[in-house]
Amino acid sequence: MRMLRLTDHPLLLFALSYLSLSFSVWVGKAVGAGRHPLESETRKDFDVVLAATLTLLGLIIGFSFSMALGRYDLRRNCEAEEANAIGTEYLGVELLSAADSARARALLLEYLDKRIEFYETLDGRRLRQIGARTAKLESGMWEVVRADAVARPQAVTALAAKGMNDVLNSRGYTLAAWINRIPAAAWALMFAIAALSNLMIGYGARSPRKAVFLIIFPLVVSVAFLLIADIDCPRGGLIRVLPQNLLSLFRSLHPR
Repeated sequence: MRMLRLTDHPLLLFALSYLSLSFSVWVGKAVGAGRHPLESETRKDFDVVLAATLTLLGLIIGFSFSMALGRYDLRRNCEAEEANAIGTEYLGVELLSAADSARARALLLEYLDKRIEFYETLDGRRLRQIGARTAKLESGMWEVVRADAVARPQAVTALAAKGMNDVLNSRGYTLAAWINRIPAAAWALMFAIAALSNLMIGYGARSPRKAVFLIIFPLVVSVAFLLIADIDCPRGGLIRVLPQNLLSLFRSLHPR
């Protein structure tokens, strides 16, 4: 399974990370147990390298968390911009002729329904159906506005056409934001440094009686991976962008 696909399942990533990092700790401990204890001077050098490695791991985890949080905020902003664009255009189509205005509003209402489904649906097959229907609705809405603008080339129809263009663009920005994820190379680097850190921790363990404490660090790092993947994944995690603004717009347009 590719790393990029693995991050679509945060719980699975957590389980595999914990098992892998725990294995790294015990491998380091087994290697260290077969050698003589580290001397005082060697122990000092080892502690310096271990501290530097752990610091680097903390920086990479913090940087990755910041990347995931920024992408999550971007997806939330795109959802709000979609709602604003659709709501504004729903009022703007009043500038069209009566027949075209009614048709455009009907298409916008169905388009709003599909955008809400896009945010709430987790099934891949259903998402493809929603995407296909949304593309047809976009073509229909633009054709209505374009026909009216050609028939009545006035400033008011140009405003309606611009508003419809904003609606179509907002969906494109949303799709781009959902595709924008933490690169697989960043995940691989983060995991490699985490594995090396756990290996060194196990190697430098002094007392075999305190081996139970060696499971704490892999657990903490795996939880950090879980949180980053959950925020970064648009659909597979528990922390998802909900269509709050789109639902609010839906309720305002359907008061009953």
